[in-house]
Amino acid sequence: MTDLQPDPTHGRAAAVRSLAATVPAVAPDRLVAELVPPPHFAGASFESYVPDPAHPSQAAAVERLRRATEQVVGSTGSSWWRRRRTQPEAVYLDGGFGVGKTHLLAALAHAVTAAGGRAAFGTFVEYTNLVGALGFRQTVAALSAYRLVCIDEFELDDPGDTVLMSRLLRELADHGVALAATSNTLPESLGEGRFAAEDFLREIQALAARFDVLRIDGEDYRHRSVEHGDALADDAVREAVTGRPGATLDDFSALLAHLATVHPSKYGALLDGTEVVGLTGVGPVTRQEVALRLVVLVDRLYDRDVPVLLGGGGTQGLFSDEMLRGGYRKKYYRALSRLGALAAAGARATA
Repeated sequence: MTDLQPDPTHGRAAAVRSLAATVPAVAPDRLVAELVPPPHFAGASFESYVPDPAHPSQAAAVERLRRATEQVVGSTGSSWWRRRRTQPEAVYLDGGFGVGKTHLLAALAHAVTAAGGRAAFGTFVEYTNLVGALGFRQTVAALSAYRLVCIDEFELDDPGDTVLMSRLLRELADHGVALAATSNTLPESLGEGRFAAEDFLREIQALAARFDVLRIDGEDYRHRSVEHGDALADDAVREAVTGRPGATLDDFSALLAHLATVHPSKYGALLDGTEVVGLTGVGPVTRQEVALRLVVLVDRLYDRDVPVLLGGGGTQGLFSDEMLRGGYRKKYYRALSRLGALAAAGARATA
């Protein structure tokens, strides 16, 4: 089944809410208020992160972030002029999928908050969406009130985002705001394989120069601890969600078509009140713009710990080999890792 051909059975189970029939409305101030670590990482701390002894870089990263916390909160009471004259803390967590980068970033945000500082936490996409909703100057004003701005999944998708984020970070640093980011791509390699990076080399280098890069080695803990299992039959998905509080049921193709009508900044609101997501007719996504919207949705599902029931072909062949070799490959591999974990949680929850 292609990604834009709705399943004719879609909508029969009227008792179950459909995400594709939901049109969320989000006020700009909600976007700012929600710049906090997501529920999945609400309890993340340096103590709850368990470094793998086989990879010493994990323990080293924890210690470096503890020092970063002291640096950030130590300047909480300093004057604006003194903060401007002092280069604020800026750390960048680089590593593969599932090594705990987001956990550590959330732990840093929690530690700064607990020590009396204000910390904003959001994905790269959420910050660019914030600029779109508020405007650049209002975004700078809103984020300058924080001592620390955490940017998860820092990946540049186009030249416009490169210039936008470079300018935003430069102005925040000028206001004395500390920065922390995670990515699967080293700062000097951002944008590689997606556009003519050499045309924007100066912007990319300016980003890279601001960060102390912490390399975190290790295996994907989701792959270490989770068996993804086989996809469910579509009838089994329908049966599992029918009458279940907080459940939704959608044909995969219909949901993908609906995502094209909703701004990605509203994907979180789309999931308000959702406890489990049932998807029938899951199959390969053939268009890149559709695949990238799906990646954002998977990230919001993962943030909120929403189990997923996958019918059709499940994650098998979801993204093409060409996509998994292309410039967005890291996004797609992260989505597969996270979606597999959510599917395993869904299978356990309905067993």
